[in-house]
Amino acid sequence: MIHFLQTLQIASAAITIILVQLHSAKGEGIGSIGSSAQMFSTSSKVERTLNIITWVFGVIFLTCSATLSWGLIK
Repeated sequence: MIHFLQTLQIASAAITIILVQLHSAKGEGIGSIGSSAQMFSTSSKVERTLNIITWVFGVIFLTCSATLSWGLIK
């Protein structure tokens, strides 16, 4: 069971990294402080789906990390 959780943790970490890189840029970074950046734009269905998938894999990663670090599975 520990090996399965470790494999799931590594896979979910890699997938989460890839998914975060797929997100479109929302702002202009520090350059948007003085200008009117479009911060509250409506997201398309694809972006909302990507957000949900990213959250799911993030939660999977955090759950595996917490379970393995607390030693709940022997």
